[in-house]
Amino acid sequence: MAQDAADATAQIEQADPAAAADASSADVGPGSGGYTPMKPTEGKGMPVAKGIDVQPQYSPIGHQANALHIGLVWVMAIISIFVLALFVWVILKFNKRANPVPSKTSHNTLIEVVWTVVPALVLLGIAIPSIGLLSAQYKTPPKDAITIKATGYQWYWGYSYPDNGDFEVVSNMLTKEEADARGEPHQLAVDNRMVVPAGVPIRLQTTAADVIHSFAVPSLWFKLDAVPGRLNEKLLFIDEPGVYYGQCSELCGARHGYMPIAVEALPMDQYNAWVLAQGGTVAGAEDAAPAAAPAEDAAGAEAEAAPAAPAA
Repeated sequence: MAQDAADATAQIEQADPAAAADASSADVGPGSGGYTPMKPTEGKGMPVAKGIDVQPQYSPIGHQANALHIGLVWVMAIISIFVLALFVWVILKFNKRANPVPSKTSHNTLIEVVWTVVPALVLLGIAIPSIGLLSAQYKTPPKDAITIKATGYQWYWGYSYPDNGDFEVVSNMLTKEEADARGEPHQLAVDNRMVVPAGVPIRLQTTAADVIHSFAVPSLWFKLDAVPGRLNEKLLFIDEPGVYYGQCSELCGARHGYMPIAVEALPMDQYNAWVLAQGGTVAGAEDAAPAAAPAEDAAGAEAEAAPAAPAA
C-alpha cells in the first residue's frame, strides 16, 4: 500500500509539481486546494494509435480474459494454417494433370470420424475456460465491498457513493482544449472522474435515468448495461492506482459518442481523504474523534480531583 501511495503521488507530481506537497498529505478532494487529478500514464488504461490488440489489463478478470484471448488466437492460427496446408496439398496432388482419371471414392469412414470428433474436441476445449470466464465475470461481490453507483444520463454520467454518505459526482466530457491542457486524451477526458480505491473489491452498480446506457472500461475488462428502472451490479477490482478510460457502449442518442468514462483508482488512504473532502463519510473516521473525548474528560477530572499544592 505504501508503494502504491508513492506511485500515485509521483503521478500527481508529474501533473502539477506545485500541488505535490498538498497531495502527499492525502488531501485529495475535488474542490479542495490539495486535489489534482492524477496524470494518466501514456498507453495505460487508454487506447493507443495503431493498436491491433486488446488493451493491457489491470484487473484479475482482465488477466483471465486476456489469457483466454491469446490462447484462442493461437488456436485460430493453428487451425487456419492446417486448413491452408490441406488446401494446397489437395490442389497439388489431386489436380487434373496429376489425376487424368478422377477418383470415384464415395466416402471414407476414418476421415468422417476424424473431421467430426476433432472439431468437437476443439470446441469443448474452448467451452470449458469460456464458461469459467463467464462465471468469474458475474461473481457476487463480497459483503465488505465498497458500493459505487453509476447512473447514465443523456449524455453524461453521475457517480454516487452510498457507503460514503451518498454524495454524487457529475461527470461531463472536457473540450479538446481543456483535455490538451490537462494532458489527457481528447473525447475521453472528463471534468470529474469516478474516483475509486485500488486493491479492494468494489460493488459497481449501474442504472439509467432516461434510456439504456452501458458502462464499459476496456482496460479493466468491465462492461455492464445501465437500464432505466433496473439496478445491475458486478464486482470490480482494480490492481493498481492509475487512470482508466472507457465510454458508453450502448447507442443512447445523438451525443452517445460524447459521454466518456474516466476511472481514477487511488490508494485506500487517499481515497478516504478524497471522500471526506467531498463532504462524505468514512467508516471508523466518526468513531475516532469521539473516542478521544472520554480520555480528555478523564484527564480533566483527575486534574480537578488532585489536591492543590501548598503555597510557598
